[in-house]
Formats: sequence, structure tokens, C-alpha cells
Amino acid sequence: MAAPKPITRLISHVILDLDGTLLNTDCVVSQVLKPFLVKNGKKWDSKKAHKLVGKTPYEAAAVVLEDYGLPYSTEEFLSMLTPMFNEQWCNIKALPGANRLIKHLKSNGVPAALASNSPRSNIEAKISCHQGWKESFSAIVGGDEVEKGKPSPDIFLKAAKRMNTNPPNCLVIEDSLPGVMAGKAAGMHVIAVPSVPKRTAEFSSADEVINSLLDVKPENWGLPPFGDWIDDTLPIEPWFIGGPVIKGFGRGSKVLGIPTANLPAENFSDILSEHTSGVYFGWAGLSTRGIYKMVMSIGWNPYFDNTEKTIEPWLLHDFGEDFYGEELRLVIVGYIRPEANFPSLESLIERIHEDARIAEKALDLPVYAKYKDSQYLRNSLKDDNSATGNQSVVDSK
Repeated sequence: MAAPKPITRLISHVILDLDGTLLNTDCVVSQVLKPFLVKNGKKWDSKKAHKLVGKTPYEAAAVVLEDYGLPYSTEEFLSMLTPMFNEQWCNIKALPGANRLIKHLKSNGVPAALASNSPRSNIEAKISCHQGWKESFSAIVGGDEVEKGKPSPDIFLKAAKRMNTNPPNCLVIEDSLPGVMAGKAAGMHVIAVPSVPKRTAEFSSADEVINSLLDVKPENWGLPPFGDWIDDTLPIEPWFIGGPVIKGFGRGSKVLGIPTANLPAENFSDILSEHTSGVYFGWAGLSTRGIYKMVMSIGWNPYFDNTEKTIEPWLLHDFGEDFYGEELRLVIVGYIRPEANFPSLESLIERIHEDARIAEKALDLPVYAKYKDSQYLRNSLKDDNSATGNQSVVDSK
């Protein structure tokens, strides 16, 4: 994360990108492209997905055709794929913090616009599936309404014009590099929320780089602050995961001196794509032992430079023994901070313990304590699989 650069005047209007910023469009892209590629004798490579970020549909189609060597023209490819995507628009989930931000801007009378490289009709279809979104924007601009899409500034300039304001009054929030370039070219202030992991350094032209929309601080830009943080924690919509405990690599105990758990990414691909990296907390239920307070990280753990996103809970209790084979269930109810790198192992350990102290205290508050009684923590995974849809493997060490 990069601190915001000083601003010379207060912001009065906000312009938001849609795909990858407010909506988790990447999931739908892979769901549509994977089977299509299989039918054409190709295999989807998720590592190539970052090439599509921030591009217009036509540009993205051209990239896919080239990368996979498909025997279609761009027009043919789009004619085949467009109906498939249209069927999926209402399956796109809002990214963490999106609903919170949109409601905050509207309730505080801050004019907001949507500006996307997607065609206007696609934008309208996508936001119609999210209650309250359409009426929250005073302007919407699609890529088919301007001569050039991002990184050209045209879309943002048109959005400002439709809101009857000048570009310097606008704050842009974008997930892609072309979007950041477009915002800066338009003479606006820009917050980057990179959707491609571990590439933050590429966004140095942005005025601020943050980990997720949960980390937006409107007061940095002269806008009304959020009022929902409680004792250094943010209440979130609860989410649920669980599985049997097995032995793992033991990095938590051996290196950090903390018996962290590890949920393998391959068993939680949907969960991992829906939730941003960072430090969270909640309640943990062990099938034969009871319910305990828990703090956890989700992400790439920059200090260890993980190659894949992981979920690592730490049960805040001294068990004195291993409990391999037992069923562990987690209810995640709050957010503490974004994922961060640390200059030393000592500073990382110190921050982990500070996170634990924050979680320990917060979980006594009524807003979080009520989830200790969640039936999900007491049910067996064999009896109830509805809350997560995933059975997984967990490492207690």
C-alpha cells in the first residue's frame, strides 16, 4: 500500500470503475472461457488473465485469440462469447467493500459516477442485479459512448461533464493500470486498487494505492469518513469455512512460534477469489473441544513471498497438543487491516500478536460475540454443508 499524495483542494465527486473494482468479474470470465477453450482443444491459463484487465471487450478478445491461437476473427469470437457472458451478468458478486462504499457516498450526498470500458448496455445489465446501485450513480459512461476507451481519458472526462464538475474535483477509483493512466490523463486524483496480485509497484502513478475497497479512507480526500469502524476493527458480512485438521509444513510453529492453521488454496478457490487479502478474525469451532476466538490472514504473506493465496487461522487458545483429524469450522466476522510486508521477522511476529490482541478484545463486543452461538460452529460438516459448499483440509501447525 502507498500513502496518498498531498492534495491541493478538496474532492467533491467520485468516479468508479466497475469490473474488477466494484464487481468480481474475473470469476465469470474464467467460467465462460474455460469450457469454450476446452471445446477448442485448449486449456485455460489463469496466469494469462491479468492481460485482460482494464481492456475493452474487443481488445480483450484479441488478446485471448492470440494467446491461445484460436481460429476465429475477433468479431466471430465476440459473437460466440457475448451471449454466454450476458447469461452470467447477474452471477457477478460485488467485491468486498463495494456496497459499503456506494451506500456511504450516496448517504453523504457525494455525487458518484460509473465509468467503464464495457458497453453501456452491459454496465446497465450488471448493476441492475445489485439493489440500490443504479440509483446511486448520477452518471454512467460506457466504452461505446466515447471515441477511445481507457487508457484514453475520454471516459472520465465525459463522466465529469455529465456530473457538471471539473476534472480536478474528481477522485477516480480504479483496479487496472489503463484505468489509472486514464484518470491521471484526465487531470483527476486516482486511487488504485490493483486486481492483479503482487504488482502494486506498477501503479506508482496513482495518488494512492490500497489493498481493497475496505481500506478506502474518504477523509484523506476531504470526503466524509466512514463511521463503522469499532475499536480498530470493521464488521463484515460473516462468511463460513471448515474442514478436517491435518499435518502440514509447520511454518507457523517453527518460524513464527504461532500454531497457525493452513487452508490450501486449491480447496478454496471460490472463497479466495471472493475475499480480499488481509487480516480477519472470528470464531473457530472444533468438533470435540469447543469454540474459540480466532484471528487469521488471507493472502500471499509477502514476508514469505508465497506463490499462492492461502488462508491461515490462529486459534487463540493454548491446546498443549495437536488435534489432527478433528473437524474445524470458522465463522469470519470482522476485518482488521490489509496484508502488509515487514522489514524483519521480529516486526512481523510483533504485528501478528497485535492483531491477536485486537481480535481478542473485539470478539467480546456484542456485534461480534453473538456469532459464537452460530449453529454452523456446532454442526458437523457431514450433517450441514450448505453454508460453505466446501469441504477442505486444515493444518493445525
